Amino acid sequence: MIEEQHQQFMLEAIRLSAQGASKNEGGPFGCVIVKNQRIVGRGNNQVIARNDPTAHAEIIAIRDACLHLEHFQLEGCTLYTTCEPCPMCLGAIYWARPERIFYACTRVDAAHIGFDDQFIYEEIMAEPQQRKIPMKQLLRLEALKVFSAWSDKSDKTHY
Repeated sequence: MIEEQHQQFMLEAIRLSAQGASKNEGGPFGCVIVKNQRIVGRGNNQVIARNDPTAHAEIIAIRDACLHLEHFQLEGCTLYTTCEPCPMCLGAIYWARPERIFYACTRVDAAHIGFDDQFIYEEIMAEPQQRKIPMKQLLRLEALKVFSAWSDKSDKTHY
Protein backbone atom coordinates (compact mmCIF):
# COMPACT_ATOMS: atom_id res chain seq x y z
CA MET A 1 0.00 0.00 0.00
CA ILE A 2 1.28 3.47 -0.78
CA GLU A 3 2.01 6.01 1.95
CA GLU A 4 -1.00 8.18 1.03
CA GLN A 5 -3.40 5.27 1.66
CA HIS A 6 -1.83 4.63 5.07
CA GLN A 7 -2.30 8.30 5.89
CA GLN A 8 -5.96 8.23 4.83
CA PHE A 9 -6.66 5.27 7.12
CA MET A 10 -4.87 6.98 10.00
CA LEU A 11 -6.89 10.15 9.35
CA GLU A 12 -10.06 8.07 9.73
CA ALA A 13 -8.79 6.76 13.07
CA ILE A 14 -8.03 10.34 14.12
CA ARG A 15 -11.53 11.42 13.02
CA LEU A 16 -13.05 8.66 15.18
CA SER A 17 -10.90 9.72 18.14
CA ALA A 18 -12.06 13.34 17.87
CA GLN A 19 -15.70 12.35 17.38
CA GLY A 20 -15.75 10.05 20.41
CA ALA A 21 -13.95 12.55 22.63
CA SER A 22 -16.31 15.37 21.60
CA LYS A 23 -19.29 13.16 22.56
CA ASN A 24 -17.64 12.39 25.93
CA GLU A 25 -17.68 8.66 25.14
CA GLY A 26 -14.13 8.30 26.47
CA GLY A 27 -10.59 9.45 25.88
CA PRO A 28 -9.29 10.81 22.56
CA PHE A 29 -8.41 7.49 20.95
CA GLY A 30 -9.50 5.94 17.65
CA CYS A 31 -8.68 2.88 15.61
CA VAL A 32 -9.47 1.35 12.23
CA ILE A 33 -8.61 -2.10 10.91
CA VAL A 34 -8.05 -2.56 7.19
CA LYS A 35 -8.01 -5.65 4.99
CA ASN A 36 -7.48 -5.48 1.22
CA GLN A 37 -7.57 -1.66 1.29
CA ARG A 38 -11.03 -1.68 2.92
CA ILE A 39 -11.92 -0.72 6.50
CA VAL A 40 -13.35 -3.81 8.20
CA GLY A 41 -13.37 -2.51 11.79
CA ARG A 42 -13.77 0.84 13.50
CA GLY A 43 -13.55 1.93 17.10
CA ASN A 44 -13.14 4.85 19.40
CA ASN A 45 -12.61 4.86 23.14
CA GLN A 46 -15.99 4.21 24.81
CA VAL A 47 -14.93 3.60 28.41
CA ILE A 48 -17.33 6.24 29.75
CA ALA A 49 -20.20 5.56 27.32
CA ARG A 50 -20.20 1.83 28.13
CA ASN A 51 -19.03 1.98 31.76
CA ASP A 52 -16.44 -0.55 30.62
CA PRO A 53 -12.74 -0.10 31.40
CA THR A 54 -11.89 -2.46 28.51
CA ALA A 55 -13.76 -0.42 25.86
CA HIS A 56 -10.60 1.06 24.36
CA ALA A 57 -10.57 2.01 20.68
CA GLU A 58 -8.43 -0.96 19.65
CA ILE A 59 -10.64 -3.46 21.51
CA ILE A 60 -13.80 -2.00 19.96
CA ALA A 61 -12.21 -2.07 16.50
CA ILE A 62 -10.95 -5.66 16.91
CA ARG A 63 -14.43 -6.81 17.95
CA ASP A 64 -15.99 -4.96 15.01
CA ALA A 65 -13.49 -6.38 12.51
CA CYS A 66 -13.83 -9.95 13.80
CA LEU A 67 -17.61 -9.64 13.59
CA HIS A 68 -17.44 -8.41 9.99
CA LEU A 69 -14.78 -10.92 8.95
CA GLU A 70 -16.56 -13.74 10.79
CA HIS A 71 -13.24 -14.90 12.21
CA PHE A 72 -11.47 -14.59 15.55
CA GLN A 73 -8.16 -13.49 14.06
CA LEU A 74 -7.12 -10.57 11.89
CA GLU A 75 -4.77 -12.31 9.48
CA GLY A 76 -3.94 -10.09 6.52
CA CYS A 77 -5.13 -6.97 8.34
CA THR A 78 -3.42 -3.71 9.24
CA LEU A 79 -4.36 -1.82 12.39
CA TYR A 80 -4.22 1.99 12.52
CA THR A 81 -4.47 3.50 15.99
CA THR A 82 -4.11 7.07 17.13
CA CYS A 83 -1.84 6.14 20.02
CA GLU A 84 0.74 3.49 20.86
CA PRO A 85 -1.42 0.71 22.35
CA CYS A 86 -1.69 0.33 26.12
CA PRO A 87 -0.66 -3.04 27.63
CA MET A 88 -4.23 -4.42 27.49
CA CYS A 89 -4.71 -3.43 23.86
CA LEU A 90 -1.26 -4.62 22.87
CA GLY A 91 -2.08 -8.03 24.32
CA ALA A 92 -5.39 -8.14 22.44
CA ILE A 93 -3.67 -7.06 19.23
CA TYR A 94 -1.12 -9.84 19.52
CA TRP A 95 -3.89 -12.39 20.18
CA ALA A 96 -5.73 -11.10 17.08
CA ARG A 97 -2.58 -11.40 14.94
CA PRO A 98 -2.82 -8.55 12.41
CA GLU A 99 0.05 -8.18 9.94
CA ARG A 100 1.15 -4.79 11.23
CA ILE A 101 0.31 -1.73 13.27
CA PHE A 102 0.59 1.98 12.56
CA TYR A 103 0.25 4.40 15.48
CA ALA A 104 0.26 8.19 15.73
CA CYS A 105 0.95 9.42 19.29
CA THR A 106 3.30 7.69 21.73
CA ARG A 107 2.57 6.41 25.23
CA VAL A 108 4.58 9.42 26.50
CA ASP A 109 2.19 11.73 24.62
CA ALA A 110 -0.73 9.91 26.27
CA ALA A 111 0.84 10.24 29.71
CA HIS A 112 1.09 14.00 29.21
CA ILE A 113 -2.72 14.23 28.93
CA GLY A 114 -3.45 11.95 31.89
CA PHE A 115 -3.34 8.46 30.35
CA ASP A 116 -0.20 7.06 31.98
CA ASP A 117 0.12 3.27 31.81
CA GLN A 118 3.64 3.07 33.25
CA PHE A 119 2.37 1.51 36.48
CA ILE A 120 0.82 -1.35 34.45
CA TYR A 121 4.10 -2.00 32.64
CA GLU A 122 5.76 -2.17 36.06
CA GLU A 123 3.08 -4.48 37.48
CA ILE A 124 3.46 -6.87 34.53
CA MET A 125 7.17 -7.19 35.30
CA ALA A 126 6.57 -7.83 39.02
CA GLU A 127 6.13 -11.32 40.45
CA PRO A 128 2.45 -12.02 41.28
CA GLN A 129 3.06 -11.83 45.05
CA GLN A 130 4.71 -8.40 44.61
CA ARG A 131 1.87 -6.75 42.69
CA LYS A 132 -0.19 -3.92 44.17
CA ILE A 133 -3.45 -5.85 43.79
CA PRO A 134 -3.01 -8.96 45.97
CA MET A 135 -2.89 -12.25 44.07
CA LYS A 136 -3.08 -15.74 45.56
CA GLN A 137 -3.05 -19.05 43.73
CA LEU A 138 -6.03 -21.28 44.55
CA LEU A 139 -7.25 -24.76 43.43
CA ARG A 140 -4.53 -25.30 40.80
CA LEU A 141 -4.92 -29.10 40.75
CA GLU A 142 -8.66 -28.86 40.08
CA ALA A 143 -8.10 -26.36 37.28
CA LEU A 144 -5.34 -28.51 35.79
CA LYS A 145 -7.93 -31.26 35.22
CA VAL A 146 -9.75 -28.96 32.80
CA PHE A 147 -6.44 -28.09 31.10
CA SER A 148 -5.72 -31.79 30.73
CA ALA A 149 -9.17 -32.43 29.22
CA TRP A 150 -8.58 -29.58 26.75
CA SER A 151 -5.17 -30.98 25.85
CA ASP A 152 -6.72 -34.38 25.10
CA LYS A 153 -9.71 -32.94 23.20
CA SER A 154 -9.58 -34.10 19.59
CA ASP A 155 -12.04 -31.61 18.06
CA LYS A 156 -10.66 -28.34 19.47
CA THR A 157 -9.95 -25.32 17.30
CA HIS A 158 -6.37 -24.15 17.71
CA TYR A 159 -5.72 -20.44 17.97
